[in-house]
Amino acid sequence: MTDNEDRANDEAAAPVVGLLLAAGGGRRLGGRPKALLEHRGQPLVEHAVAALRAAGCARVHVVLGARADDVRARAALDGCVLVDNPEWEQGMGSSLRAGLASLAGTRSGTRAGAALVSLVDQPGIGAPAMARVRSGYRDERSLVSAAYAGVRGHPVLLGAAHWAGVAATATGDWGARAYLREHEAEIALVECGDVARPYDIDTEADLIHLEP
Repeated sequence: MTDNEDRANDEAAAPVVGLLLAAGGGRRLGGRPKALLEHRGQPLVEHAVAALRAAGCARVHVVLGARADDVRARAALDGCVLVDNPEWEQGMGSSLRAGLASLAGTRSGTRAGAALVSLVDQPGIGAPAMARVRSGYRDERSLVSAAYAGVRGHPVLLGAAHWAGVAATATGDWGARAYLREHEAEIALVECGDVARPYDIDTEADLIHLEP
């Protein structure tokens, strides 16, 4: 059986595939790529992949950008589909487009029913919140988002029927926000404020959230 056939079987059995955006260069962190920041004894990218898997995503695609070779060398990402984004400096939108392209089959040869999109710099959002959002999947038209005190946040589940529209509007650091704003009436919100903290690791001050 080929690697592509293995991936196809995995995604047929579990149509919601994890999509981790981990390409950021940490400009406000002195140029340290966020994927390699340490949290609980492991790089953030490993922590995030483990959370997606614990939430039920058998297959995880990871979009890499800044110092991608170092991330590959230092992080244990066995079993993940690693997607290079050479345009990572253009912002999160470019990583989302690259990740959705890999899920749509242009890179991996497989197709999933939905992507559970998570950000590497939000370690306070773990498996319980991800599992809640993932459980909202119904079919390829599903749009599901975590909410915190009623305010939409991450992770976000994007059904495959929406990928083309998301990719067409994902620019800069806006990611899927423009598309989701246009389709707000279709989004199922899942409150996660009791199980997750949606902080970002963006600046030196934010490093206080990382645990040894």
